[in-house]
Amino acid sequence: MDQSINAIRFTGLDMCNAAESGHPGIVLGAAPVVYRLFTEHLLATPNDAGWFNRDRFVLSAGHGTALLYPTLHFAGYDVTMEDLKQFRQLDSKTPGHPEYGETDGVEATSGPLGQGVSMAVGMAVAEANLRARFNTEDLPVVDHYIYTLVGDGDLQEGVALESLSLAGHLNLEKLVVLFDSNDVQLDGPVADAFSADLKKKFESLGFDYRRVADANDLDAVGKAIEEAKQSGSPSLIEIKSVIGFGSSVAGTSAAHGKPIGKEETEKMREAFGYTHPPFDPPKAVYQDFFDHFVKRGDAARQAWEKQLETYKQRHPERYRELMDIIEGRVRADLDKLLAPVENGTVDATRASMGKVLEAITSEVPSMIGGSADLSGSTKVKGPDGNFTRDSYEGRNLNFGVREHAMGAITNGLVLHGMRAFSGGFLIFSDYMKPAIRLAALQGIPSMFLFTHDSIAVGEDGPTHEPVEQLTIYRATPNTDVLRPANASEVHHALRYALEQTDRPTIISLTRQKVTQLREVHYEDFQQGAYVVSDKDNFEGILIASGSEVETAIRAQEILEERHDVKVRVVSMPSMELFERQPQAVREAILPPEKQKRLAVELGSPDSWYRYARDVHAVRQFGKSGKGDEILKDFGFTPEAVAERYLRVEDRPQR
Repeated sequence: MDQSINAIRFTGLDMCNAAESGHPGIVLGAAPVVYRLFTEHLLATPNDAGWFNRDRFVLSAGHGTALLYPTLHFAGYDVTMEDLKQFRQLDSKTPGHPEYGETDGVEATSGPLGQGVSMAVGMAVAEANLRARFNTEDLPVVDHYIYTLVGDGDLQEGVALESLSLAGHLNLEKLVVLFDSNDVQLDGPVADAFSADLKKKFESLGFDYRRVADANDLDAVGKAIEEAKQSGSPSLIEIKSVIGFGSSVAGTSAAHGKPIGKEETEKMREAFGYTHPPFDPPKAVYQDFFDHFVKRGDAARQAWEKQLETYKQRHPERYRELMDIIEGRVRADLDKLLAPVENGTVDATRASMGKVLEAITSEVPSMIGGSADLSGSTKVKGPDGNFTRDSYEGRNLNFGVREHAMGAITNGLVLHGMRAFSGGFLIFSDYMKPAIRLAALQGIPSMFLFTHDSIAVGEDGPTHEPVEQLTIYRATPNTDVLRPANASEVHHALRYALEQTDRPTIISLTRQKVTQLREVHYEDFQQGAYVVSDKDNFEGILIASGSEVETAIRAQEILEERHDVKVRVVSMPSMELFERQPQAVREAILPPEKQKRLAVELGSPDSWYRYARDVHAVRQFGKSGKGDEILKDFGFTPEAVAERYLRVEDRPQR
């Protein structure tokens, strides 16, 4: 045991020394905790790292990769010694913070503190929901724990407390939070910034709280984890450790984020009785992990596979649904579920989304989601009733006023295999930006549904009226932003989001009503832009998204009737989809020779200049007043758009 723990410690130190960067303090302090978790409790296997019923371990204290990577290496995951030597180097499989999809055995991309533990909460929600829906009394085919290692910084972040508050409220009994409590953070003692009584705080949140006085006491650590698992409540185990244990800077912030150095590391080797040279651990460590981690995990997986085969024979329909979730299939015929929308239909796109969700979610077993205390306004709700501590079967999540947590929990649900969605006002997506960014970075298909997407919100005023948000998300890599113009485009937007596997989708929806003026085919919508209304021998183009498409079409009519000017109108629900089209498709929609163009959108103009030199947009915060009066005041009427187009210069292509 001691040899294995020291192998983790010194391999981690060697990694930091070789990289000349990293965080050795957590390696020295928390190695016994992670060792005991892996070799006594965690049920997973490197021989099938994606085994569905495995326990999940999320390193929320994401700076501790020099602790995680050696552990994964010794545990048999595809993390080689050469990978460890390339720690923090360009294009290595061992980046500075854990990256989902880049390193075998990493369950979530973490590092922004509070996000990892919040994703762990999402995983625990998924486990509880699937356990309630699919288990039978004698066949518990969904039955596993979610473990997460947090530090002081995690528990100071607002997003973590939002998520843990919800976890306690929902009594997510399979969630075990291991708190590496070392009383030190980067700027000095934790006491300089934090003095809450964690026992009282977490017990008041509904958590089982336990304390281990010394992280090096393996028996006490193991006992606390076992008792937490049996507590019937989500658990927090505060484990007192010494940051940089055994080093000359032990117990100080100097141990946090700077390598110990080769000279001192050698002295520590001697002091710890660990005589093995850098990156040359004893073979017995591998055998230890094989005997106490791999064998247990393989046995558990094999038993589960036999159980699942019995389940298949006894409950074929439920088995098929469960396997669809496990394998990420959406079997529903979305074309059949989504009836065509008649032209002339008038509805807010948020209302259209509510109807689409109601039609689809009951037919897609993996869908789960809800809103941040706004479902009456967003119309975004999950099916089958509310997910509560007394009824885990429900798939509507009442997130409460917890937008920070909602985004991260949605990501955790998706990482667990669910097709999760969240609902809120676009302005409050500001609170969710870190989670949206992590969804994009992880390449996972989280769905973020936002309503009240412009200054047309009206009386609530500029605090509730988004301006810059669409531009921010369009600038985020690996993210698709969809702003549907009518009910038909809403259908296509949700269908598109459900078809994604490697990127999140943001769908931006109106509070105000819009009219469906033209039939929209999915093939056109998928292009990201299409000609929604055309004229022979048109001289220029109006490009718009969302509610402004109707405004542009009516401006087109005014231009022809009053000024004998013919223009094409292009609906552009997604710049990202449009940019991925072949050049011939893009040029057929926006011919290069037609440079007299005006883009129209109720938001910041910045992202539109790649398509038009002139943009009719919002360059200031909104106002409080009736929505239609605000639109008129800002010049977003058909008449004002037509007049604005007439002022556009017909400049030649560069």
